[in-house]
Amino acid sequence: MNIPSRNKISTDFNFSSIADIIFLLLIFFMLTSTFVTPSGLPVSLPSSKASSIVMQKVSVTITPDLKYYVNQNLTSVNDLESALSSQLSGKEGVVVLNVDKSVPVEYLVRVAGIATALKAKVTIATKPEK
Repeated sequence: MNIPSRNKISTDFNFSSIADIIFLLLIFFMLTSTFVTPSGLPVSLPSSKASSIVMQKVSVTITPDLKYYVNQNLTSVNDLESALSSQLSGKEGVVVLNVDKSVPVEYLVRVAGIATALKAKVTIATKPEK
């Protein structure tokens, strides 16, 4: 007599849990990849032993030919303070200085002084030493 068994083994595989895990990993990698924001302008940064990545709010770049860029927008020296104050918009922020290593220090100090007067924290971008 052939009696059917009540406990049947299911050979189907549920992909919904794997899809959820892959989706969460995708979101994680997309979010962490945006934390590394390289400067899009061609400057040769100085190297430093203690180089770290900072979430930048406002980026000021000084190129070797002494052109100033605020968040990759060309700005004259006279309009630098107004451009920085509009980017910071009254709140305390972080200004990251991307200064080419061939630029004299006086230009870096000028921009840092303007940012400090606007109550912003100033960070100098460097590349890690090899």
